[in-house]
Amino acid sequence: MRLFQAENLLDAGDFEACAALAAELVDGAAGAPAEDARGKANVLLAKARQGAGMLGQAADAARMAARLSSGAGDVENNVKARQALIAALAESGRLEEAWNESLLLADDISNEVDDQLVGKAYWVIGNVAFLCNKVAEGLEYHELAAETFSPARNLDIWAKFNKASAAMRLAAEVADADTLRCIERAELATDVIGGSDEDHILLKLNRGHWNFLAGDPQAAIAILTEISTVAEKTSPQILGEASLLLGRSHAVVGNDSEAQTHLLEAADHFEKAGAPQRAEQAREFLTAAP
Repeated sequence: MRLFQAENLLDAGDFEACAALAAELVDGAAGAPAEDARGKANVLLAKARQGAGMLGQAADAARMAARLSSGAGDVENNVKARQALIAALAESGRLEEAWNESLLLADDISNEVDDQLVGKAYWVIGNVAFLCNKVAEGLEYHELAAETFSPARNLDIWAKFNKASAAMRLAAEVADADTLRCIERAELATDVIGGSDEDHILLKLNRGHWNFLAGDPQAAIAILTEISTVAEKTSPQILGEASLLLGRSHAVVGNDSEAQTHLLEAADHFEKAGAPQRAEQAREFLTAAP
C-alpha cells in the first residue's frame, strides 16, 4: 500500500513527497526489506528524482533498482528500472552510456514482458536515439512503441506517448505532418482525461517549439511565456527547455536583451537539473546571439 501511495504521488506530480516516501521504503523504514520491494521503491525514487530535476541521483536509484530486480528475478520490474536508468542518463547528457544501456535493453526484451511495458521500453530507446542524433533509429523505435499502444486500451499512456514523441521529433527538428499529428493527439487525449499540471506544461512546450520551427516566433513567445508564470509546478529541466526556446525566439525577432536574459536563465536551469551539456548548448546560443 505504501508503494501504491508513492505511485499515486508520482502520477500527481508531487515529486518531493513521492521521493520522501520511496526513500523510506528503500531504507526499509516502512517495512520493505525484500529485494523485490526495494527494487520497486528504487524505481519510484528514480522517477521522482528525475521529475524534480535531480538527474544524477535519479540514475543512481535506477541503477540500484536494476541490480535488485535482477537479483530477485523480477523481469518486468527490471525492465522498468532500466528504462528509468536510461531516461536519467539521457536527460543528464550521458548519451553514450544511455545508448549502450538502450541497446542492451532492446536485446533483452522478451515475451515474458507485457505489451504495454515493451512499448514503453521502445519509447525510451527511441528517445535516446533522437538525443544521439540517430533520427532514423528514433523514428523506428517510436513506431514500434506506437504499435503497442491504443487509445481504447489506455488513453493516458496514448496521450503521454504522443506528447513525448512529439517532443523528441521537435528536438531533432523533425517538424513534419506526423509530428503535428502527435501534438494534436496528445492535446485531444489530455483534454479528455484532464492531465496533471506537468502534462499541460509539456503540451505548451511542444506547441511553442512547433511554432518556433514553423517560422512563427511571436506565437512561440506567447505560449512559452505562460510556462514561466507557473515555474513552481515543473522541473528545472523543463524550465531550461522553455527558456532556451524563448531565448531563441526572441533572438529571431530581434529582441536581443530578452534573448540574452532567457538564454542565461536556460543555462542556470540546466545546471540546477544536473544537465551540464544542455547548459553549455544554451551558452553557445548566447554567444551566437547579437
